[in-house]
Amino acid sequence: MLADAPSSVCSAKGCGAPARWALLWNNPKIHTPDRRKTWLACDEHKDSLSDFLDRRSFLREVEPFSG
Repeated sequence: MLADAPSSVCSAKGCGAPARWALLWNNPKIHTPDRRKTWLACDEHKDSLSDFLDRRSFLREVEPFSG
């Protein structure tokens, strides 16, 4: 990571924008029900990343992120 880059950036491929949202998800085929993995999203990519996870039935929660 570059020294100037924000420490918490959007998880969308090629995006370096600061994260504003935490997308909490799990894959029920390989994770226990209480396990949560996190993708971070900027305002621009929140909907597309959420839709990607939701179409696979992985999305559990979306929360504001401040990190």
